[in-house]
Amino acid sequence: KCAGGRIDMVVWMPDAIYVMELKVNGSAHEALQQIKARGYDRQYATDGRRVVRVGISFSPGEMTVKDWIVEE
Repeated sequence: KCAGGRIDMVVWMPDAIYVMELKVNGSAHEALQQIKARGYDRQYATDGRRVVRVGISFSPGEMTVKDWIVEE
């Protein structure tokens, strides 16, 4: 949780921190924009590892990943 809302998922790896936003009935672009707009990634900026933002959209009818965008 951060001041701008709730982060859907954070994955800590030895060389990077992945900040992920998940959308159902929304786009991967909207998910990525939410990470940026709410500053979900800011709290990890001083960690020393790469911070990778990932927006993921799911197709509810097919129950699969529809699209994703990765940005550093």
